[in-house]
Amino acid sequence: MLSFAVAAAVSTGASAQDPIKIGFISTFSGPSGQLGHELLDGFNLGLKSVGGKLAGRPVDVIQGDDQAKPDIGRQLADRMIERDGAQLITGINFSNVMLAIAKPVLDAGAFIVSVNAGPSQYAGKLCHPRFFVASFQTDTASETMGIYLQKQGVQRVYLMAPNYPAGRDMLTGFKRYFKGEIAGEVYTTFGQLDYAAEIAQLRAARPDAVFFFYPGGMGINFVKQYAQAGLAQQIPLYAPSFSLDQTVLPGIGDAAIGAFASTFWPEDFDNPASKKFRDDFEAAYGRIPSPNAANAYDTVRMLDAALKTIDGKIEDKPAFQKALGAVSFESIRGNFRFGANNMPIIDYYLAEVAKDEKGRTLLSKRDLIVSSHTDSYSQDCDMKAAGN
Repeated sequence: MLSFAVAAAVSTGASAQDPIKIGFISTFSGPSGQLGHELLDGFNLGLKSVGGKLAGRPVDVIQGDDQAKPDIGRQLADRMIERDGAQLITGINFSNVMLAIAKPVLDAGAFIVSVNAGPSQYAGKLCHPRFFVASFQTDTASETMGIYLQKQGVQRVYLMAPNYPAGRDMLTGFKRYFKGEIAGEVYTTFGQLDYAAEIAQLRAARPDAVFFFYPGGMGINFVKQYAQAGLAQQIPLYAPSFSLDQTVLPGIGDAAIGAFASTFWPEDFDNPASKKFRDDFEAAYGRIPSPNAANAYDTVRMLDAALKTIDGKIEDKPAFQKALGAVSFESIRGNFRFGANNMPIIDYYLAEVAKDEKGRTLLSKRDLIVSSHTDSYSQDCDMKAAGN
């Protein structure tokens, strides 16, 4: 258990001395383990930036490794709610894990505030008053790359992603806005690390561009193998940032240089709050933060801002719901507000993998693609009919 300024409860009722209990479930082991560590590092730095407390109340963070397995994520969530008394669950990076834990957590009366996974189901028909996504709705990063490539007049694009909910959402989002020819659409096994056969098929299709989504170890292997096959200089790579950020770039190396990503936070973003975050993160952890870490950091500061408007009383669930929905804070991403389905409305940028002044690869801002982008599922959300 990670604890920040934890004080003993002085009464059986909630008080300013009772810790707010947060369950942090993420992937800390296996090929995608870096994702969870990146999210937790950003979250911890966010807590440090607000004095280790939320709205003046101490915080208990209970950490669990879901191993990228939905059944383990569900077991962890049940234990954190029933045994540890978690009032809020966060940290989840994979959407298949989120879909396994969301209903039981919400049924138990707790909140979910996602720092990463934003599955389409909970943006639309399954939207819920206590389900908030502080990061992004999964489709939106790929939607905005579809918008960009459509504007650039690209004719034929080859699509690749792992066969799990986020992979399908990503490619669905891209196709929603890209109206050119899909030269191929390939879904590979989740966790696959050898792409030789798929790259051979891709080469034969001779597309104008490749749009792919492979987080963690999948992304490292795919981009390296793509470059080794001699395709990096022939067919440009495009992706959402999760496939080309600091969770994978140190493992990919120069093979990723020149690839492009759509992102809500370029790693050299230059607003004052972002600069402070990046400087503090590098000082604390000795590396460039990724958009994953940025989201987790932003989430803590958002929670603190919302809770301050209700004197930290997270136990007052209707008040906390209302405070989150209307939250105003200085986001390191710039524009931020929640839509009617509790999904974020944010800006998206085009970034290119390049080197900084120290020779490190990073996502460097190029252009604004779209401002205040809203996900495509909000019209299917009837919050009044959702659970309480």
